Amino acid sequence: MAIELVSQVSNKKDTSLEEGGSIRETGILPCASLTALVEAGVISTKSQNTKIEKNQIQPASLDLRLGRIAYRLRASFLPGKQRVQDKLAHISYHEIDIAQGAVLEKGCVYLVPLMEHLSLPAHLSGITNPKSSTGRIDVFTRVLTEQGAHFDTIPSGYEGALYLEISPRSFSILVRAGSRLSQLRLRQNKNEENSLSKNSLSKNNDTAMLALHKESPLVSSDDTININNGLALSVDLQGQKDMPVGYRAKRHAGLIDVDVAAALAIDDFWEPIIIKERGHLILDPDAFYILASREAVRIPASHAAEMVPFDPMVGEFRVHYAGFFDPGFGCDGLTQNGARAVLEVRSRDVPFILEHGQIIGRLLYEPLTAPAEILYGAALGSNYQAQGLRLSKHFSD
Repeated sequence: MAIELVSQVSNKKDTSLEEGGSIRETGILPCASLTALVEAGVISTKSQNTKIEKNQIQPASLDLRLGRIAYRLRASFLPGKQRVQDKLAHISYHEIDIAQGAVLEKGCVYLVPLMEHLSLPAHLSGITNPKSSTGRIDVFTRVLTEQGAHFDTIPSGYEGALYLEISPRSFSILVRAGSRLSQLRLRQNKNEENSLSKNSLSKNNDTAMLALHKESPLVSSDDTININNGLALSVDLQGQKDMPVGYRAKRHAGLIDVDVAAALAIDDFWEPIIIKERGHLILDPDAFYILASREAVRIPASHAAEMVPFDPMVGEFRVHYAGFFDPGFGCDGLTQNGARAVLEVRSRDVPFILEHGQIIGRLLYEPLTAPAEILYGAALGSNYQAQGLRLSKHFSD
């Protein structure tokens, strides 16, 4: 049946996605197209007891859910020419039943089969990232495919299961079957070409981004816009007087239930960073920081965006784990002036000085095949629409 569904969607590739509002040959699929693919069985589950839930579908992405079993690993891996289960037989310590909840300890590596299964036609490929709330609690995740040679990349025409590698870095976490730590985007490729990857949005996109900015400003800053291999974002280390400009994760903190919102006290997990004199911050390579961009960002309904997680041209630090910005971020009726990007920062090998206004990351915009019918914002119950400096949803304000 899965093979028949792939064939049906593939044979209709010039029209089937148009039913979801497609007006471009290439681009990220919006929510209407994702819904159509779920109905066609291209995105499915292998269990008769589970189905794709309506609220998994975001403006331009699909939330992925943990299955019932987690494997504690000796080390991270890529399956290469092997199937994931064959590889697990050699490098997993033990299985953990997470159906009703289990703790994943910080500093350890786990692999969890996901509930979702893909049967992609040849003109669709995929890319995955942690969800915003996952990145903000310093949980490193990435998706594997069967016989995959790359993390977080699903090749065109892929048929098979998905697996999520999970490594909590600062805090131990409580998860269960159905927890959502990662999300999937699908891209329609021209001429059945698999062009979606972490590096697919490059300098060739800068001209289009400049044109988009002239039509509808992408940032609120009055400074000259800097677009070079993406839209440059700088760090805010001034903020408001006597208010935190960021937070540093505490080394010894409690447990975070990833499915419970507004239940934890900030002071139990985070140290506020208040800079009283010069606007600079020395990053400790052993620490994790939450900071904010100086610019307020806007993502129009016609586009999605992704943060480049590591750019050696601006410093030896990683700036973002959760890289997706959905259509409508920063530009619904309440936030026409944009919303700041929250930065998940970790210095790599050495202490590093950040100055106020220093470029810290780049945002890459890519068009959707059609404008999203549902936008990121209050109507969708989005957690971070009008954000300034904002911790994850798990903490009470």
